[in-house]
Amino acid sequence: MDKEKLLKKLGEKVKLERTELKLSQEELAFRCGFDRTYISLVERGLRNISFLNLSILVAGLNTTISSLTKDL
Repeated sequence: MDKEKLLKKLGEKVKLERTELKLSQEELAFRCGFDRTYISLVERGLRNISFLNLSILVAGLNTTISSLTKDL
């Protein structure tokens, strides 16, 4: 799978998790200590998130990296 498709699929899963928790991008960004625009870029697959930021993001989503990345 190419990089762009992989990042897009990860972003879609982040957005799905966030919306299931009924969180806005702003609320998730606040939980994680990120800027809202960073969350937007990740969700659209335009940002290659680092492992450290991914671990912070999944904590903000109350999930795990393995759960979020399953079936990518």
